[in-house]
Amino acid sequence: IDIVNELSEKINLNQKVAKVVVDTIIHAIKQAIISGERVEIRGFGSFSLRSYKSYKGRNPKNGAVVDVPPKKLPYFKVGKELKETIWKQS
Repeated sequence: IDIVNELSEKINLNQKVAKVVVDTIIHAIKQAIISGERVEIRGFGSFSLRSYKSYKGRNPKNGAVVDVPPKKLPYFKVGKELKETIWKQS
């Protein structure tokens, strides 16, 4: 699905304006996550930043032990309404 086209058609917006709106929303979500804030979209889900500690891993090619450094990754948790909607359709 192309969100820009959907927005443009639903509320009769110029596609360039719709693209600016979508890009602005996505940029705001990215900036909030990067700064450690939690972003919630009601009925859809929430985005946050998760921190992972360092650990010892294995190289799958040769089995050698490697140190995996700590990292922060974006995390998405599905909202209750979306989860129930998907559950009902399956």
